[in-house]
Amino acid sequence: MFIIAGLGNPDRQYQGTRHNVGFDVIDLLSEKYNIAVDTKKHRAYIGKGIIEGQKVILAKPQTYMNLSGESIRSLVDFYKTDPETELLVIYDDVSLDVGQIRIRKKGSAGGHNGIKSIIAHLGTSVFARIKIGVGEKPRGYDLADYVLGKFSKGERRQMEEGYIEAAASAAEIVCGGIERAMNEHNKKKKE
Repeated sequence: MFIIAGLGNPDRQYQGTRHNVGFDVIDLLSEKYNIAVDTKKHRAYIGKGIIEGQKVILAKPQTYMNLSGESIRSLVDFYKTDPETELLVIYDDVSLDVGQIRIRKKGSAGGHNGIKSIIAHLGTSVFARIKIGVGEKPRGYDLADYVLGKFSKGERRQMEEGYIEAAASAAEIVCGGIERAMNEHNKKKKE
C-alpha cells in the first residue's frame, strides 16, 4: 500500500492558491484513475485505488497546512505503511521557479510548515516528496500572503499546461520506484 498525500488547505477560499498545488495533483490523479477522494478518515479526504499496479491511498489532509503531520501520521499508523518506502508527499516550494518539479527521497523541511509538521509527527525526514515550484516570493511580500495568494493568469496557465500533470506523472512513476522518477523529472525545463 502506497500513500500519496497532496498538501493544501481545506477551505474553498484557498482553492487555486500556491499552497494548494498538492491538492491539485491529487485531484488530477483521482480523475485519471477514477479514484473518488471523498471518504473522510484520519482528518483527510481519502480514496483507495490502483496506480501503476500499486495499491494506493490518495489523501488530502483537512488539518490545514501547518498541522498536516497529524493526518499523515494517522494514515501511516492505520494502514501500517513504512513512511520511508510507502509515502509520497506533494507540496509547493517557493525556492523553485513556477512549475519546476523536484523529487527527493528525503530532506529537511526547507522552511515549509506542512513538511515540518510531518517530520515532527513521523520522527523522520526520510520520505519521498515531490516539490512543485510556485516561484520566489517578491521582495516586500509576506511569505504567508504570497503562498496563500493565487497565481497570476500566466502562472496559472503554466501550471495547467503541464506542470500539475508532470507532477501527477512523477507520482505515478514513484509508485514503481523513486529512482526512475528522479531521473525523468529532476531536470530543468527549457524555456
